[in-house]
Amino acid sequence: QVQVVESGGGSVQAGGSLRLSCVVSGRPLTSLCMGWFRQSPGTEREGIASIDSDGKIDYADSVKGRFTISRDNAKSTVFLEMNALKPGDTAMYKCTALRVQGHCSIATLTALHDHSAWGKGTQVTVSL
Repeated sequence: QVQVVESGGGSVQAGGSLRLSCVVSGRPLTSLCMGWFRQSPGTEREGIASIDSDGKIDYADSVKGRFTISRDNAKSTVFLEMNALKPGDTAMYKCTALRVQGHCSIATLTALHDHSAWGKGTQVTVSL
């Protein structure tokens, strides 16, 4: 059974940076499609980044050029480096893991969210 635990959230001023971590257990990263989603009160959950088992990466337009997803297979950890943060980035950020190899994108994770493992999330708050 795959489990994921997020950390690294916090409060920052606009323009600042944070790095989120997602530690994965139960399966090696090379057998998983990993992603980051976020949700703020009153809004739908938004997929923002994914990295598949081959290392192919997908970003939502809202974060492209500011956020970077990466993984350390040896540490079973996926990272989300967030730069140039805006108040609109304020949300609960959650990591997800889907047992699929090969091509996988944000759309895949969104469609198969019921088949994925989810963490409890880490809160990111960006103020002016």
